[in-house]
Amino acid sequence: MAENILELKNISKAFGRNRVLSNINLELKKGTVLGLMGENGAGKSTMMKILFGIYSKDDGRIFFDGREIEFNNPKDALENGVAMVHQELNQCLERNVVDNLFLGKYKTKFGIINEKAMREKANQLFSRLGIFVDLDVPMKTMSVSQRQMCEIAKAVSYDAKVIVLDEPTSSLTEREVRKLFKIVSDLREQGVSFVYISHKMDEIFEICDEVSVLRDGHMIMTKSTKDTNMAELVSAMVGRSLEQRFPPVDNVPGDVALEIKNLSTKFEPALDDISLSIKEGEVFGIYGLVGAGRSELLESLFGARTLATGEIIYKDKKLNFRNPKDAMDAHFALVTEERKVNGMFAKGSLIYNTCICNLDRYKKFGVLSNKKMQDATVKELKLMNTKYSDETDLITSLSGGNQQKVIIGKWLERSPDVLLLDEPTRGIDIGAKFEIYQLINRMAKQGKVIIVVSSEMPEILGITNRIAVMSNYKLAGVVNTKETNQEELLRLSAKYL
Repeated sequence: MAENILELKNISKAFGRNRVLSNINLELKKGTVLGLMGENGAGKSTMMKILFGIYSKDDGRIFFDGREIEFNNPKDALENGVAMVHQELNQCLERNVVDNLFLGKYKTKFGIINEKAMREKANQLFSRLGIFVDLDVPMKTMSVSQRQMCEIAKAVSYDAKVIVLDEPTSSLTEREVRKLFKIVSDLREQGVSFVYISHKMDEIFEICDEVSVLRDGHMIMTKSTKDTNMAELVSAMVGRSLEQRFPPVDNVPGDVALEIKNLSTKFEPALDDISLSIKEGEVFGIYGLVGAGRSELLESLFGARTLATGEIIYKDKKLNFRNPKDAMDAHFALVTEERKVNGMFAKGSLIYNTCICNLDRYKKFGVLSNKKMQDATVKELKLMNTKYSDETDLITSLSGGNQQKVIIGKWLERSPDVLLLDEPTRGIDIGAKFEIYQLINRMAKQGKVIIVVSSEMPEILGITNRIAVMSNYKLAGVVNTKETNQEELLRLSAKYL
């Protein structure tokens, strides 16, 4: 084990009858970055949660820095040099950055919390990492990307020898991704090792030294990134070749169906004079940097933000949504960006989360029918190819990507005419992404209005007919997808900065 900082040997784990990991072997060398890939539900996060002390293993052994270990909880792992940045952030949103950074390890002087010492330490840490944040603001006022950078800084603050990054760039801008990669590279030079979980192939090849692929709880392959390619990784992940990344954009948009005229919102951050026309049967993309106003625009169309000025007209009818319920009654649907915060009911079952928006449909003689709800749930789970054990299980028993499939299925149950999708493939593997792209294309061919917000430039260029680019809460321009490129989208996204 001279060159390995971490070894997992014959690790197995089952939840009830569902065997999640089977005899997993994994090695992480000192001062390297190991990419970890696999479809949603393949067992990636479960394996890392066993390492981090969140789950206990059923079988196998773990060796860390030359000794056999078994962490009893995350605090035990952190204190012994293993840190993990989770895909779904768990932070005290009412507290400021300093409080979150030192949570569980407050610095004291004579038994009193030493605020000055913590602030100095925080300043030194963020300065070292090149991260600029206001230490005094509550976490809830910060963007998801800023909060994620704070969580990465917290992991580094433990002087960890191994840091697990679970989908770390899912909410970061391109500039922040560059910054993260610089931090990872610098720490790697200092001997820190990383496990980098991601579905983004280009990132794996750029930042990782080796890559391991899990499929259905089995380790399929481990190779140097120099000795493999995208086609081999996809084949290892999904068990088949994937000829193309995106399905053909062969839908034919019709007449204008949705018009947005001079739309501005009341409260900060406020949209400023947005005007758009979107056609029936069109897949309309919205691109821009994080914080450009993309999500705010979708929320305004869904009645979740108060308009200051402007009109929303759908098929020649002026809409006046006072709240999301009005939007739902008009056959609008919104898949939100942050599924954990406002996309799902964490303490609810798959049935509850699938049917909650459509209860009237499942009544029999005025009483909810469990059979109808169960049948509807199973139908949507099969449609979305969701990996699950039982429809009565909690939604939190699923992987993040499979949770996202349940959320999309919930809205499909309502047969919406206007589908608003905010980062719909965030945290979803490449095979599942393709299925969602096909679903979007099918719905467009049915004459639906589809609006997709995405931070992934290849995705927004690969599935849309036209793209609106937002910059600092203003509309910077609208382009035809076939006639544009990444450079033009980036130029427009910086127009009002």
